[in-house]
Amino acid sequence: MNTKSVFSFFYAAAAVFLVAWLIVTVQQMHHWGGWLLMLSLLSLAIAFRGHHFLKGFSYTVMIFAAVSLTMYYPNYFKTVGDFNLSGLIVPLLQLIMFGMGTELSLQDFSRIVQMPKGVVIGVVCHYIIMPFIGFGVANMFNFPPEIAAGIILVGCSPSGLASNVMCYLSRGNLALSVSVTTVSTLVAPLLTPLLMQLLGGSLITIHFLDMVLEMVKMVVIPVAAGIGVRYLLKGRVAWLNKVLPITSMIGIVLILVVIIAKGRDALLQVGGMIILATFIHNTFGYLLGYWSGRLFRFNERDSRTIALEVGMQNAGLASALASKISANPAVALAPAIFGPMMNITGSLLSSWWHNRVPKDDLQPDETTGGQKEVLKADLI
Repeated sequence: MNTKSVFSFFYAAAAVFLVAWLIVTVQQMHHWGGWLLMLSLLSLAIAFRGHHFLKGFSYTVMIFAAVSLTMYYPNYFKTVGDFNLSGLIVPLLQLIMFGMGTELSLQDFSRIVQMPKGVVIGVVCHYIIMPFIGFGVANMFNFPPEIAAGIILVGCSPSGLASNVMCYLSRGNLALSVSVTTVSTLVAPLLTPLLMQLLGGSLITIHFLDMVLEMVKMVVIPVAAGIGVRYLLKGRVAWLNKVLPITSMIGIVLILVVIIAKGRDALLQVGGMIILATFIHNTFGYLLGYWSGRLFRFNERDSRTIALEVGMQNAGLASALASKISANPAVALAPAIFGPMMNITGSLLSSWWHNRVPKDDLQPDETTGGQKEVLKADLI
């Protein structure tokens, strides 16, 4: 059986499991429904790996597979014996941040000095646009205080690591993207609690210093440890760079399923409205981020980069932080939904941009009288 046949088999399997799920749902045999829906989505995620365009959605579909199982059987993801699985959220987030640290180098920090205007404007736009859009959306939908606080929290969080991948795919400025993500993450322990107290303090109780200390433990210490390990080992354990990204992906899925299991009942009540609210929050971030770049006279590549850096949040960090600042699981629902949402919209946007070469990368082609693409070093 060749590779194409294997992926075709998984498409067929996804369809069979989906039909079976529809049948048991109509028959109200819900004890089987979660497994069948999960298997359908998992098969689809594997099938997507064989398609150039759909490959980027494979991880997101896997998240949906895990979430569907969680929605049907939440008790499986709350405790194991006497151990409360919510205790894994912070350690998993610290592992993800450690992985980010191992990917950073002194060259990344030197880029910040080389392009200060782009980094400063990218970070400032991120911490102005997303928190205030979140505040506006939360009030527009008139959510309960805890859910509204979660929307604002995800808006006050730093850029997500996925933005770097989306920037590369969208023909953006990868060096600028990494720099903005790095700086927004490092200043988050101060700015996130400050903005959250300003915009969300009337919804839930915010203990500013406690929140700062929690973010230092979740972000600064693991990232610093990752940077230290990178330079101590000096590339002697290449396997670490292969293992940590996979570990991070698994960690994000586990964080999401634990949070959704805890807040399942609240999600069933207002799930559709939260999905709509996060979609508006996310897409307006892209829109305002892009036009902020154009307003400050950035070229097309840099404007695309700022759009993605503004619109894509570190939803995993927001989810972990929500579990620390409030005992109410509803606070973590918006961050848990924002993560898969931004992966879908970011993949679509970056794929659309990928097929449209920035005008800055075009120059007259004397042989045809038209234009040809100029390759940029940081896109290779």
